[in-house]
Amino acid sequence: MHVRSVSLFLVAAVAVVLCCGCVERKLTINTEPQGAMVTLNDEQIGVSPVTVSFNWYGDYWVRAGKEGFETLETHRELKAPLHDRFPFDFFTGVLYPGRIVDEYEWTFELSPRQDLTREQLLEQADALRTQLQ
Repeated sequence: MHVRSVSLFLVAAVAVVLCCGCVERKLTINTEPQGAMVTLNDEQIGVSPVTVSFNWYGDYWVRAGKEGFETLETHRELKAPLHDRFPFDFFTGVLYPGRIVDEYEWTFELSPRQDLTREQLLEQADALRTQLQ
């Protein structure tokens, strides 16, 4: 009888662990104007507005480009909320019986492309030539 009780307890414990805890993380990237191709950490993720799932917090490299606008390249940091930091992350990821959804939204403004005149291009070329010498 004792072995049966222990076995039943183990099965119940495994079932509880497998059924509990779920943290879903989503990041939405918008651009003004919309319709820019967005790259996140060297992976093209789609045209803005675009939403992706992510697994870790930290520094993200973002690139957004659209015809007629300057290409934007920048970094942004996602900071983990308290429930996703040690030691709380164990409880929310494994033992908490519900589902937690962390949603973040970033918006980037793209600047219209400024086409250079012939004179400006020649000035930049001269400046580069001077730097190289």
